[in-house]
Amino acid sequence: MLKTMRKNVKALAPTLWIVIATFIISIFAIWGGAGRLGEKSQEETIAFMGRDHISRDSYYQALRNRLEALQKEFRGLNKSFIEQLNIPQQVLEQMIQQNLLSRKAGEMGITASSQEVRDRIVSLFQRDGKFIGFDEYRRILEYNRMSLSQYENSLKEEIVLNKLIQLLTAGITATPEELWENYRKQNESAKIEYLLLEESKVTYDQTLTAAEIQAYFEKNKAKYSLPERRQGSYIFLQTEDFKKEVQVSDGDIEKYYKDNLGQFKEPEKIKVSRVFLSATSKDKATLQKDAQAILDRLTAGSDFAQIARTSSEDEKAKEGGDWGYDDWRRLSAKEREEIEKLSAGQMSGLVETTDGFSILKVSEKEPEKTQTLEEVKARVKSTLEDQKARELAAQRIGQIEKTARREKSLDVAAQNMGLKVKSTGLLKQGQALEEFDPAGSVSQALFGLKEKQVSSPIYAFTGTGITELEKVEAPRPATFEEVGQDVEKDLRAGKQKEITLQKIQAARAQVENKNWEEIAPKVGLEFKSVAEHKKEQYLGVIGESPEIDRLAFSLPVNQTSEPVEFATGYALVRVLERKEASREEFEKNRQTELTNFLEAKKNRFLQAYLDRLRGEKDVKINSNLFMQVNNDILSRFESQE
Repeated sequence: MLKTMRKNVKALAPTLWIVIATFIISIFAIWGGAGRLGEKSQEETIAFMGRDHISRDSYYQALRNRLEALQKEFRGLNKSFIEQLNIPQQVLEQMIQQNLLSRKAGEMGITASSQEVRDRIVSLFQRDGKFIGFDEYRRILEYNRMSLSQYENSLKEEIVLNKLIQLLTAGITATPEELWENYRKQNESAKIEYLLLEESKVTYDQTLTAAEIQAYFEKNKAKYSLPERRQGSYIFLQTEDFKKEVQVSDGDIEKYYKDNLGQFKEPEKIKVSRVFLSATSKDKATLQKDAQAILDRLTAGSDFAQIARTSSEDEKAKEGGDWGYDDWRRLSAKEREEIEKLSAGQMSGLVETTDGFSILKVSEKEPEKTQTLEEVKARVKSTLEDQKARELAAQRIGQIEKTARREKSLDVAAQNMGLKVKSTGLLKQGQALEEFDPAGSVSQALFGLKEKQVSSPIYAFTGTGITELEKVEAPRPATFEEVGQDVEKDLRAGKQKEITLQKIQAARAQVENKNWEEIAPKVGLEFKSVAEHKKEQYLGVIGESPEIDRLAFSLPVNQTSEPVEFATGYALVRVLERKEASREEFEKNRQTELTNFLEAKKNRFLQAYLDRLRGEKDVKINSNLFMQVNNDILSRFESQE
């Protein structure tokens, strides 16, 4: 999209393109996602927020736009990656927060005038420090198929929200003590090393007697109870079973292809290698001389990969300086600009950055292209078959639901359709039915029903279902027979924990005043080190540990700590060096520190404020519809895995 815009309006400043790209995404993905209840039925509502709601269509469009934007940034974006990043949850949460804040601004009488919107447009659309003019401004929006009203309403929302946030956070300040302590937390560090032993690495293979297990249960009875459980009858229709009933014509495939061309665009492919010399070890003149000598050798025909292995000083040196098709996008802006200028097989001159000097080589460069219909025909056909099969399954479930509500029996409705109901068995809330519902949607639905009540359709990735609540079992203490296996597991874990502590306590005396990296394997411990540990920093295997944070800044240097417990084992800690915060440096950077600290403090306040608004507006998510929409959109990314 941006490439098309550049062809038409080549002279715009780079910052303007960023602004436009942001709003192309955000107009639909964030602004204006909610409406009044009553505009659509509740079955078409993803999220409820008091009198407001977010419709299925607005969420669908928002998620789709977000994913299409991400596709331009990440090659090979697939369903698994999308789920790992929690993109659907993030999009919905943004829409909810937008609505909550907009509603609050309205209640407080905060508005944006036409002049404020106009001033904002003038400030955004500039070339050489001057407004580009309303004719060109309109033309840019037209090229991107955006109406003036859409764009300007989004700007109005932005201005209103900025006013609201400024008003809400106006009283947030920082005391000198707070600021100094925060500076210390950010700038004080300790060079530490630690030895650890995880319980899973300790063997406990002794047989536990029935009497021992029973005694452990009697001693820890309060720990074992059964939560409320519910049982229902259900029907589930697998999408796959309906594929034989659907037909996809060539016309269907061609229409889908034309309507969704963005899905079939393959981004520009650029493969980059780099030789990098760091500025940390030499003065600039010497460094530049060394870099020029390397460039001369490369220009004379020396092998780039070999030079990178022997001379480069970055994370890719061992790989011959190969930054691949994507990793190079993490390089500095100056380096990325240089890469864009190079053709396939071409090498740059010396590129000076704040960190040193780079020599860049582009080994491959292919322009962005759109796959042909023939190339993607099978993929589109599979997607359409899946969509139509889902629609057919949902239609049948809808018929079953209608009959079940009329007859007040899911079993009768099933018989009318020639189907049989199955029993869920007793389920905890959120418990999965592994065969078809790993997300636990059926059990979630059961916990929203009254006895003999039939649910709305339940959408899972593999199909569509419906359930009727049969019985409710109240929470109660568990009997030994019901939790015996869990009791034995807990007892065995406790024994492992005891042995783990004994082993690391025994090793403590052996490692005192020794080289921990060398002695660790001999005493059966794992060695780790951190050059600059800061408070609240995540530690490999251990995670975050307030106790290790405390020791890092209080334990005498070179003294071995007592065993420190963490989630899965124990560790010994030793401090080798400490770097203390400088009052002088703090005073030099006080204003920057204050700005950053207040920004973080305001963000924490706003998050807490939004959490409170969520409670006040009783925000509820229609999880079945949320899952249905996600499955529909994400199924299009499966073939890319």
